[in-house]
Amino acid sequence: MKINQRHDWPLTAEEAIPIQQQLAKEVITSDELGTVQYVAGVDVGFPESGSITRAAVVVLSFPDLQLKEQAIAYRPTTFPYVPGFLSFREVPTVLDALEKLTIIPDLILCDGQGIAHPRRFGIACHLGVLADIPTIGVAKSLLVGKHEELPLERGTWKPLVHRRETIGAALRTRMGVKPVYVSSGHRVSLLTAIDYVMRCTTKYKLPETTRLADKLASNR
Repeated sequence: MKINQRHDWPLTAEEAIPIQQQLAKEVITSDELGTVQYVAGVDVGFPESGSITRAAVVVLSFPDLQLKEQAIAYRPTTFPYVPGFLSFREVPTVLDALEKLTIIPDLILCDGQGIAHPRRFGIACHLGVLADIPTIGVAKSLLVGKHEELPLERGTWKPLVHRRETIGAALRTRMGVKPVYVSSGHRVSLLTAIDYVMRCTTKYKLPETTRLADKLASNR
């Protein structure tokens, strides 16, 4: 697949903020996705003591979640680890991996935030806008916002609220385990995002998309 590079990649958070603010205006949080036949997961590892960025993408058939394609890309790491700016550290290499795919996914689940972000532009938003593909943020930890205590049952969720705005959901994907944090990335509503995350999650806490991409990115 071909990616339209919309901007240069900055080297500092100060340079990155205006890009986030500008592209955040293009994020769509309503459903603009068609029939989903292929779902993708992306994740990134940092070998060589963090000097190399290794991005992995896996494409699974949906709804049976069978692995159909995978790709890996490498770049030198140029952006520091700064919370809230994950996409500037990871997305350039993720885009390289996506360009290697012969199957274009209908939906991408990202290991990180969507609009559950201080400037409403997490990695899932950034990737979705640049690739023009529906995306969902599925994060393992909370970046911003608060939520009520969840019941222990699988599939239960509570709204994630920040500055009086619902920005996502804390979602229990397995009985008794800590929740994941789901938010719209691009062209997917919150309720639809929750539904797809649950349908992509089997016996583990994380969706199969994320779990397989993590294994590939970490070379495990």
